[in-house]
Amino acid sequence: MAVYRRMARCAIKGPGADSMMTPWVLRLIIANVAVFLLAMSNPSFLQAFVLVPAFALTRPWTLITYMFIHGGFGHLLFNMLGLYFFGPRLEHRLGGRHFLALYFFSGIMGAILSFFFTPYSPIIGASGAIFGVFLAFARYWPREKIYIYGLLPIEARLFVGIMTALSIFSGLSGTGGGVAHFAHLGGFLGGFLYLRWMEWSSPAARFKRKAGAPSVKSGDAGRWSRIRREDLHPVNREELDRVITKLREMGPASLSNDERAFLNRFSPE
Repeated sequence: MAVYRRMARCAIKGPGADSMMTPWVLRLIIANVAVFLLAMSNPSFLQAFVLVPAFALTRPWTLITYMFIHGGFGHLLFNMLGLYFFGPRLEHRLGGRHFLALYFFSGIMGAILSFFFTPYSPIIGASGAIFGVFLAFARYWPREKIYIYGLLPIEARLFVGIMTALSIFSGLSGTGGGVAHFAHLGGFLGGFLYLRWMEWSSPAARFKRKAGAPSVKSGDAGRWSRIRREDLHPVNREELDRVITKLREMGPASLSNDERAFLNRFSPE
């Protein structure tokens, strides 16, 4: 009997203050809900679009379509809540193009990793893509509080670490049947690799490889500290807080080129 991926057995609540809906998050939620309703009215619809990793080469479209199929309302609800809470701020930070690319790359990496461990188990759901969003969120806002069951606060970086450990343990031990743990791990891996590629291919990184890292000029730290936080968008305020904290704790030399460019963009001349 086919084993379908079920929702993770935890409820999460992310940051609500800056979770204003963004274009691609909204489109992805609408697409997932629409496909779910279509599948309810036509169950045979599922069979053409479910991913079986071992057959992905002969059914390549399933590497994408499996992300839009869910095994039940709870499965759909968990994934869409994760996208709703964590996606908008990340889309603001990355831009729509990079956000969408990270989402699909994470989902595809979930399918690829499943090929090596559960090649003949049918897989459905957006969890691999959503886990990539979780990892990217934790990369940019590692100390942001996530509330398990709406009550238990946990930092984003610790949440990702715990989910990674649980997925590895459950996947290798065979516990938690019906959940595609290696697709979750593939989502984390996809998010990590995409962010690394973004950093490596950024204009600042290319300049650094060609010319070396520029030195910090005298007075830069003071100029950066005069940035008016209240004039910035809430998303940029959080990034400013993170970078200024790093500057104070580790010194100007610890800042990456991207972080220096961010500060220069908003600092007074």
